[in-house]
Amino acid sequence: MSGTLTSPPIAVGCSTNVVERNERPILRERGQREVFCGLTGIIWLHRKMQDAFFLVVGSRTCAHLLQSAAGVMIFAEPRFATAIIEERDLAGMADCQDELDRVVDQLLERRPDIKTLFLVGSCPSEVIKMDLAKAAQRLGREHAGTVRILNYSGSGIETTFTEGEDACLASLVPEMPAESADAQPSLLMVGSLPDIVEDQFLRLFEELGIKNVGVLPARKACDLPAVGPNTHFLLAQPFLGETSRALEDRSAIRLEALFPFGAEGTTAWLKAAAEAFGVDEMHFNSVVAKPRERAKRAIEHSRAQLEGKRISFLPDSQLEVPLARFLGNELGMEPLEVGTPYLHRGLLSHELNALPQSVQLSEGQHVDKQLDRVREARPDLTVCGLGLANPLESEGLSTKWAIELVFSPIHGFEQAGDLAELFARPLRRRDVLEV
Repeated sequence: MSGTLTSPPIAVGCSTNVVERNERPILRERGQREVFCGLTGIIWLHRKMQDAFFLVVGSRTCAHLLQSAAGVMIFAEPRFATAIIEERDLAGMADCQDELDRVVDQLLERRPDIKTLFLVGSCPSEVIKMDLAKAAQRLGREHAGTVRILNYSGSGIETTFTEGEDACLASLVPEMPAESADAQPSLLMVGSLPDIVEDQFLRLFEELGIKNVGVLPARKACDLPAVGPNTHFLLAQPFLGETSRALEDRSAIRLEALFPFGAEGTTAWLKAAAEAFGVDEMHFNSVVAKPRERAKRAIEHSRAQLEGKRISFLPDSQLEVPLARFLGNELGMEPLEVGTPYLHRGLLSHELNALPQSVQLSEGQHVDKQLDRVREARPDLTVCGLGLANPLESEGLSTKWAIELVFSPIHGFEQAGDLAELFARPLRRRDVLEV
């Protein structure tokens, strides 16, 4: 095993079932899928958590995936790496746990700035049943007082694209200090956001008069907020099911709302916090009025390009449902099919209620069948993964890379116009190129 820095995982199946829930038909598909594994979340998490390090226990394929996704140059020193499982590890010629201990010791000696070390499972470590949970406990005891050592799985066997962040944040919840018995009510904003977006939300909460606001993940390990029965939390991302469950297990209270995409979603998201903390409605409206109007004006720049256009989402990031709601309600687009890797009905209840009944929802993926439906419907725009975009473009269908929606700042009032523009751009490009 060496400390050096995937192909999208494939799940095989063949069943397709339609089930009725909440009077809305859900097409459940199981088959070949096209989606990145959960390791990809390291690319934005390592930028967000400034004193954390992510050590993937995996193969050279894992290392190449991370390097390619992050655009890491050979001379760069990022806060992630891959401890590569070699043939000698697989053949039993070396003890994987001893090798991992050696790599971790070398890493911490070289990088004393690390305060949280994540041991991240991959497909290879899962296949050989390497117990990273016990390794994290053992190494945590050895390095107690200097670094916190945790583990989670980013394996494509267990996680898809954004579920890596969910697993990472869920591993942090047990480390959050317990709030004191006489703690004042607090608000927790949950989900990794670009710093500029996070700061915008924190300013809005301050203007609303909501004090004691924490963030998960915190930018520094020492800043993990306390949690307990006086903690209310807002999810900024719709794919944080395990993290939400872990917080509720610690008696925190989840505030239900639309997710903060566009003027409508951001207003509803902030309103949920304002109501929980007793903010006067007139004061709330005075705080959000100007940024909401700016958002609406910014969105209008893309309306002419998008209004009346038909759009389909292939499953990728679990952002699909709230984005479809945003495009349908605020830009007049017509969502045809909204596919998502996993449909968490509890977290998305408000979003699902805001979607037209005509939308076909699908959960999971059978890529060939979904492509057949796209070819038959021929939507004006298809949101899909990198591997499917070029083939569809060659057939005359306009596409939008789903991955760009994860890596771009798209939450909140100030980013609403940029979010709309991400969908307008490929249609504008198509119009320019048409002869």
